[in-house]
Amino acid sequence: MTATPIIFDSSSSHGYFTYRLQPWVVILSAALFFFYEFIQMNMFNAIDPSLIKAFSVTATQLGNLSAMYFYGNILFLFPAGMLLDRFSTRTLLLTAMIICVVFTYLFAASLLLWQAEVCRFITGMASTFCMLSAVRLASRWFPPRRIALVVGLVITIAMAGGMLAQTPLTFLTQLLGWRHAVMINATLGIIFIFVVFKFVQDFPKDAEELRKLEKHQLKTMGFILSIMLAMKNKQNWLAGLYTNFLSFPVVILGASWGSLYLMQVRGLSHLQTSYITTMIFLGTIIGSPTIGWFSDWLSRRKWPMIGGAVLSLIIILLIMFLANLSLLALMALFFLLGFIASAQVISYPLVVESNSRTITTTAEGLTCTIIMTAGLFQLVFGWLVDLNWQGQIENGVRIYNAHAYQVAISLLPWAFVVALLAALCIKETYCKGVFHD
Repeated sequence: MTATPIIFDSSSSHGYFTYRLQPWVVILSAALFFFYEFIQMNMFNAIDPSLIKAFSVTATQLGNLSAMYFYGNILFLFPAGMLLDRFSTRTLLLTAMIICVVFTYLFAASLLLWQAEVCRFITGMASTFCMLSAVRLASRWFPPRRIALVVGLVITIAMAGGMLAQTPLTFLTQLLGWRHAVMINATLGIIFIFVVFKFVQDFPKDAEELRKLEKHQLKTMGFILSIMLAMKNKQNWLAGLYTNFLSFPVVILGASWGSLYLMQVRGLSHLQTSYITTMIFLGTIIGSPTIGWFSDWLSRRKWPMIGGAVLSLIIILLIMFLANLSLLALMALFFLLGFIASAQVISYPLVVESNSRTITTTAEGLTCTIIMTAGLFQLVFGWLVDLNWQGQIENGVRIYNAHAYQVAISLLPWAFVVALLAALCIKETYCKGVFHD
């Protein structure tokens, strides 16, 4: 894929802003939606105990409530990618953000489990635009050689949202209750809507030729052919599988089950576990741009992906089987796990480089659909915990022992093995587009 050159007049101050600064303003503003959605995705670690009491749910039901977000993601990611290829990224982004904020408020006000599930599902559907829109804007505002770094920074911003959903949200929940804490989060989303409205633009002003070219190619290609081209490309499927399974530390430990696992297996308090799960996000915040930059600098995608899978496997085995780990040791291991597993960021530029520019977000939509099926394993994790329940009940709530959580966390090493196999099958792009539009 050879990018159509975008020429800016850098002789004036306006030209300098357009060429140097505006791309970053656009992409970082769009990334705020991803930041907001990562709070939604990962807030269950902070509010799990409150939800168990509020809705009187089992581990399986709790896992299903959390996973409703991912069900919506999975169903709508591919259609979202096709919409972003054909309509205004800015308009779709703003619409999705408004829907997410409204249903976050409604989730906080839910009195029945099914109401909370519906709100969680619709929020998940609307959130499909957060990552796809950022990748789409990055492909228009930045040259291919910088895409991995840019996407890494976008994911860094998202992970900051994941960190906010750990210890800070735990404090806020203990102080105000989970409903008020979630409402405060929704109010933050309103602020982000105004930022996106002000700063995000679909194309650089001097890229009218690129806009016309994309529109013409989509019209010539047709709807069905664009889908077929994305689905026939083996790289899209392999990249999706790799990122799916390498995202387990964030999706399972960071988003939902990490605190409960650490409380039962390591005997820590809820607040202490929030410090540890926060380290996954801190590691990913630092690792995403670092590994993205390293991949760009190395001009390789495949070998950093292989290394990420192998090292993640080693680290999770240390977490599972080393006895008597201190709080600091656990924090260090969770940080390393987040850092190394952020090699998943390489999948996004790999897909951009492996497909025609015209179908960038259709291809990314397919890949992200595969990626987000990782959320289904939140339900599998809960089911495994329930399966190993020993029958203990206190105040009408099931109590699960350490063995149940040890069985459930065995999902992670197997996931990293599958990620490794996918990485071994990926074709190297050398950080260059293989399609010529």
